[in-house]
Amino acid sequence: MNFNEKVYKECKKIPKGKVSTYKEIGKKLNTRAYRAIGQALKNNPYPIQVPCHRVVSSQGKLHGFKGKTKGKALKEKQRMLEEEGLTIINNKIQDFQDKLFTF
Repeated sequence: MNFNEKVYKECKKIPKGKVSTYKEIGKKLNTRAYRAIGQALKNNPYPIQVPCHRVVSSQGKLHGFKGKTKGKALKEKQRMLEEEGLTIINNKIQDFQDKLFTF
């Protein structure tokens, strides 16, 4: 299993209504290659099976989606998370610690 596949495997474990972080995925994979995790998610070929929209920054900010850090893509990520019951204000997950999924 290559690095990207390992990232996707862990990302699939994040339940609906929760989020995790690049750092949490890194801890699980025993790596600090957070940017590489972001690149794997950016290139996610399985957007329905691998819910990469549930990965946010360690501060609870939406940060990026589909390789973009603002605009239409980030609004799409916010909409998807809100549909799962999360509240986002000023680009940040509300009650982040309660919504954080750790592996």
